[in-house]
Amino acid sequence: MTPPLLSLENLSVGFTRYAGATRARTVTGVTSLSLDIAPGEILAVIGASGSGKTLLAQAILGILPANATVSGRILFDGTLLDERRLRTLRGSEISYIPQSVNNLDPLMTVGRQVRIGLDPRTAHEQQRALFSRYGLADDVGRRYPFQLSGGMLRRVLFATSVRDTVRLVIADEPTPGLHADAVAEILGHLRELSEGGASVLLITHDIFAAIAVSRRVAVMHAGRLLTVEAASGFTGHGDDLRHPFARALWRALPQNEFSPEGEQWHSS
Repeated sequence: MTPPLLSLENLSVGFTRYAGATRARTVTGVTSLSLDIAPGEILAVIGASGSGKTLLAQAILGILPANATVSGRILFDGTLLDERRLRTLRGSEISYIPQSVNNLDPLMTVGRQVRIGLDPRTAHEQQRALFSRYGLADDVGRRYPFQLSGGMLRRVLFATSVRDTVRLVIADEPTPGLHADAVAEILGHLRELSEGGASVLLITHDIFAAIAVSRRVAVMHAGRLLTVEAASGFTGHGDDLRHPFARALWRALPQNEFSPEGEQWHSS
């Protein structure tokens, strides 16, 4: 059996908040989460807003705010992913496609942003290749983010995040508010990355996007991982889904029973 590329072992994330000058309390964002992703796998993580999906991504990337406390272990290729190792791997072997196009620098041309981290001797050539890969004309590189459409900016985000050395891509809500054709295009890019050997952690609230590209779907609620389901279970009435909350999410969709109450379920 192929060992996982990424392993999360009892990962918890909390935040220290102060009430007044001396009273401090800890707010928990993610609790005792354990999860593996195999080499070349697209693993989807779904859940409502506030369920801890983005915190999970930020913990893996080591970009949580200063008041965050992380416990548990994160292993990458079998070795502890500590802060020192993260500095080496982030941007080269571990890549991040952020949720918002506002992560692009508004004062820098998009071509220059794509070239960040590339070998200066071949950066322009690599940029052109990436633009071609994601359907962007060469002259787009001379433009600033405000001069591009939302769909083009999404493609630029992919171009800034994808490198030949990347082994793990964390895509945080890459399809919000996009029409069906644009969603299909982005999911196609994620498949391409997976087929090229990279693992993809797809964080999304869109169940249909999740099951379109992944074989396994992790379901989060209130900072906890409730279940990991086969993507094939999200069909019909969801009778093949093991956890009642996963069935409730599926049946609450307008395309299904549109039952907001769902089933009675317990996360314990």
